[in-house]
Formats: sequence, C-alpha cells, structure tokens
Amino acid sequence: MASERVTLTVSDPEGDREVELSSPNRVVWPDASTGSETDGGITKAELAEYFQVVAAPFLNANGDRPVSLERFRAGIGSDGFFSKNPPKGTPDYVDAVTVTYNSGRQHPQIVLNRPSAIVWAVQMNTIVFHPWASLASDTDKPIELRIDLDPQPGTDFADAVAAAHGLREVLREAELEPFIKTSGNRGLHVFCPIEPTHEFLDVRHAVIAAGRELERRMPQQVTMNWWKEERGERIFIDFNQANRDRTMAGAYSPRALPVATVSTPVEWDELDGLDPQRFTVRSIPKRLADVGDPWARMQENPGRIDTLLSWWERDVGDGLGELPFPPEFPKMPGEPPRVQPSRAKKD
Repeated sequence: MASERVTLTVSDPEGDREVELSSPNRVVWPDASTGSETDGGITKAELAEYFQVVAAPFLNANGDRPVSLERFRAGIGSDGFFSKNPPKGTPDYVDAVTVTYNSGRQHPQIVLNRPSAIVWAVQMNTIVFHPWASLASDTDKPIELRIDLDPQPGTDFADAVAAAHGLREVLREAELEPFIKTSGNRGLHVFCPIEPTHEFLDVRHAVIAAGRELERRMPQQVTMNWWKEERGERIFIDFNQANRDRTMAGAYSPRALPVATVSTPVEWDELDGLDPQRFTVRSIPKRLADVGDPWARMQENPGRIDTLLSWWERDVGDGLGELPFPPEFPKMPGEPPRVQPSRAKKD
C-alpha cells in the first residue's frame, strides 16, 4: 500500500513552493498531549506546520550555515542518526557548502536558507537541527562564541541559571555581549556574537579562558573538568562544544524528548524561576506572537575575542595549558593525555 502523502504550500522569499510530506499523521511525540483537539500526540504534519510558523527566527539563528540533521524514522522512540551530507535526491532549494572536518576530510554539508528547506528536512524525519557556529561564506571562522552549561547529577536547571548569571558578568568584562537560550533539556546555552576573525581553535581557547575565570569565581558551583569522575555536583562548562563540527541544538529546534521541548532564546531577566519544560512545539508560536524573538538583533553588534585570548595567554604563562579534546579528534598539539584520571593511576 502506498504511503499517505500530502502537498504543502510553503512561502519562500522567491515565492510559494510545493513540498510533499509523506506519512503526515505519523505520531512523532506520542506523549506530548496537552488536552487539546490534537491530544493524540504531535504528528509529522504538526511539526511541519510549527516550522512554517517559526521559520523566520529559526533561519535567523540557524540559516546560512552548515547544519547536521538528527533524524528519527519512527518518532522519538526510534533510533536516531545524524545526517550531514545532502542525501541522494535532495531538491535544488536545499543548499549545501563544502566543509573541512577535523580529520582534514572535505565534504558537502546541508545549508538551510528558506522555509521550504526546513519542511523538506521534516519530510526527512528530522527532529533536532544542529547548526555550525560559522556561516557558509566562511565555514572556518565562527561568528559565535558558544558555551554549554551542562548540569551534572545532583544539580538542576536553577544551578545552571546561577552559573549563567556569573558567566554573563565574565563575558561582559571581556567586552562581549552574551545571549542565552534553554537547551531544551536541563541546561543552558550562552552565545556571544563575534567578528569572524579567528578560526575554531582560537575560539575554543577563548571559551576555555572564560570558563576558567568563571571557575575561579564559582569553584563550588561550576567545573571545567572534562572527565565526569572529577566533576562532582557542579555545572560543567562544556568548552569542547566550541570545536569545529561540534554542535548543539539550534535556537527554536525541538528536542527528541517526551514533551516536545524546544531550545528557546530568552531574555536574561526571564531566567530566574524559569521552567524550560513549558517551551514546546505547541507553545512557542504563541510565545513568539506575544513577546517576539529575543535573538532577533543578536548579530547586529558582534564583539571580538581579543580580551579572552589575552586571558588564555596569561593562563598559559601560569602553567594552565590545553585541555582534552573529544575522543574522535586527532591528537592535538599540547593536549594532555587523553585518558581518564582513575585509569591513568592504575596504569
């Protein structure tokens, strides 16, 4: 039996475009009921509708840059996989750019520049969108400094909020203006718009410098320890998210979690007492209509990472050097042994 299909008319800057959507009634989030007329769960068609509504702020934050698609063929209960390269049959309204990965290998990667391309990604069963920090015009130089505040066991979202406020002070002292969003899960993502003058390794060093400064000020609340066994009940400052081809869920991207939470930009004065679980695929359209997009003007006044890099050099002079890279990376210059401390002691 042929799969059920519908044709959606999507408004692009170039004009209306028809995009086919197969299995529109497939339930993506079975447990996302709100007691409304759609209380059978959120379907693929409803997800496509969501992205048409939020297309402008979504593209403002995630468009014109390489993006990895996290796809789930049968909804959030199925196994997910990442799709970076344009698959066979990708339509011509979905753009691509050649990027260089950490191994030195080069390959085209998907770029989303119009609403129809986002709906196509939904047709490909994408739930989570993971954009790079650099634009398609120069994929080697980030336009954002990104820091992931990741609650560890024994901590919660309120602890991440306290860390975020402290981090904001540090970044402002470094002459950067931070913006913030929920991760869609338990943590927070802090972004600073920056001029694209440095490559990823430099930006990583700037993030490490900021994280170390925050750790000095809040040693009981945050940690830069890469190894989980050393983090304790603290918020982990995930400096490795600043690396090339390391991404986090984009602004207004849903998460593959039971209540269909969305990674949501917020104002700083919203943070205290915030419940990130209330930002969902069903609630975000009304939020945008009521309060607008807190990130609408984020890229208007990018800063520079010079001050943070001077902090990095200061710390290197004081004996604080490179930190571990993710396991899939090649061995990097100056990197300490890539082995967890307890195993190193046994050896």
